[in-house]
Amino acid sequence: MSTPAPRPVRVLLVEDDELMRRSFTVALERYGYTVRAAADGLTGLENFRDEEFDLLILDVMLPGLDGIGLCRKVRETSLVPVLMMSARGDGLDIVSGLEAGADDYVVKPVDTNVLVARIRSLLRRATYAPAAGTATAEEPGPAEGELLTFGDLTIHTGGLDVSIGGTPVALTPTELKLLLEFAAHPGIVLERHTLLRNVWDYGWDGDSRVVDLCVQRLRGKLGRDRIETVRGFGYKLRR
Repeated sequence: MSTPAPRPVRVLLVEDDELMRRSFTVALERYGYTVRAAADGLTGLENFRDEEFDLLILDVMLPGLDGIGLCRKVRETSLVPVLMMSARGDGLDIVSGLEAGADDYVVKPVDTNVLVARIRSLLRRATYAPAAGTATAEEPGPAEGELLTFGDLTIHTGGLDVSIGGTPVALTPTELKLLLEFAAHPGIVLERHTLLRNVWDYGWDGDSRVVDLCVQRLRGKLGRDRIETVRGFGYKLRR
């Protein structure tokens, strides 16, 4: 029996600037992505609820419902990877977007190659681990793997399941990748730039706020005492 061909990755792009919206859509389609574009947050939310997407790209400044509010709405029901775009590179916008549950951000104007690199990085963190431009609809990876325990926190590295006291914990792909990085080095301090490289795939100095806010979200789901801050250095998972 032949293996079904992988389907194209479906991207929801919400951008109110018509020129940018068309430009990003054409560029991403050239890389093999299937793009649904919306010009405002409410339409984007409607599209998200009506269709299945592998990744969302949300501009911060949107009419009706802004990108941060839209991200919060998405996170009420979904762990889909979210990439925020900020025209100003404003620190408040960036922090607010990441606090709302976004996985990463880019500042406009953004080069298409940089945008695609961030998309590929986000998709690699997703459990289906698609190749560039494609994703499979199969189950996420093999069932085999280690069973890691840290007190009542349990991580099944094969099934990518996380639970506390037997209760499943829902993590975004980025949160899960971050937790797995900590679990691979229990009790070892991991510097922010190391986490940016290993989790976010930054080959250069990225914004450490991405790490700090993702750790903050992870603590909110696992308990604040599980991940310790080592001032001036980074973070470590308590054994």
